Amino acid sequence: MRTIATTEDLAAYCALAKSQPYVTLDTEFLRERTYWSKLCLIQMALPGAGEAVLIDPIAGPEMSLEPLYDLFRHETTVKVFHAARQDLEIFFVEGGVFPKPLFDTQIAAMVCGFGEQVGYETLVKKIAKADLDKTSRFTDWSRRPLSDAQKEYALADVTHLRVIYEWLAAQLKKNGRAEWVAEELAILTDPATYTIHPDDAWQRIKTRTTSGRFLAVVKALARFREAYAQGQNVPRSRVMKDDALLELASTRPTTAEELGRSRLLMREGRKPEIAEGILAAVKEGLEMKPEDMPRVEASREQMQVNPALADLLRVLLKAKSESLGVAPRLIASSADLDLIAAGERNVPALSGWRREAFGDDALRLCKGEIALSAKGNEVRVVRL
Repeated sequence: MRTIATTEDLAAYCALAKSQPYVTLDTEFLRERTYWSKLCLIQMALPGAGEAVLIDPIAGPEMSLEPLYDLFRHETTVKVFHAARQDLEIFFVEGGVFPKPLFDTQIAAMVCGFGEQVGYETLVKKIAKADLDKTSRFTDWSRRPLSDAQKEYALADVTHLRVIYEWLAAQLKKNGRAEWVAEELAILTDPATYTIHPDDAWQRIKTRTTSGRFLAVVKALARFREAYAQGQNVPRSRVMKDDALLELASTRPTTAEELGRSRLLMREGRKPEIAEGILAAVKEGLEMKPEDMPRVEASREQMQVNPALADLLRVLLKAKSESLGVAPRLIASSADLDLIAAGERNVPALSGWRREAFGDDALRLCKGEIALSAKGNEVRVVRL
């Protein structure tokens, strides 16, 4: 098990990787105590019986990852990950680069009939016909030295991935769905996927209150929390948790004394710089002009959803997903179906490969151009 901890060794390995049709990669990181993920380890393997290595930015703090980023830009070598989103966020934040071309075995497996959010262990068992040793699953990857067992566990994330990638790539070529996967990967390599704007942070906070003034304070508090957490590289919850934020949006303290009465704000959130930011955000929300106040999207109750049509769309989705061997939620979410049943047409399920797989017939069902019939366990589409 070779560990790379110098720029020179990394450059030599990446130069070798450039001669290969693909390489497999994975990362180990920590995020419990920071806003941004802390990169602790990178695993890479070459095709076949090619060498698999660990790249250790902690053991080699002076090591530059630029040779790896240069490999990412090398477009004749496919970079293979499983469930790549968090890995890509790390490389985008730290290096401003995405690996191209990219292959995500989790997305490919969903397209090839392995169900929703299929795990790596499942693919190892079903495709590579192997078992994973999970004893090092909860390792603190920032601690050194790593044991041989930990290193072997980490390398297994890229060695079995070679077999999985080759099998899935062959299946996609066989069923002609490579473009379906390419559409999903375009989202993963879009900077907007990883760029979190403090102004938009309020939209992730769940609340049933639709009062414009309440939401104005929520927006200002969420903006402050996001900007502070990013700037100090601390988790949002260290500034204030969602329940505390909603409490403050309701009580709207204007003085340090009033803020001190909060039941849910933790000690960390009472530090002077955070307390001052909270009070300033509350003031901003209270003074926000009506035209600038945020508005929530219409809920299902507010939408004119035809419940019978929504149920028919669910049956159609189930039938389509079973016949195609594709996970239903990859095609359309429950919210998508409700929107379609309410007459909305700017829905992901009605564009790209999803339109071909499901959307066209969904629209025909809405127009009364097709019906659904059952024969045994099979649901059939009947053109009217």
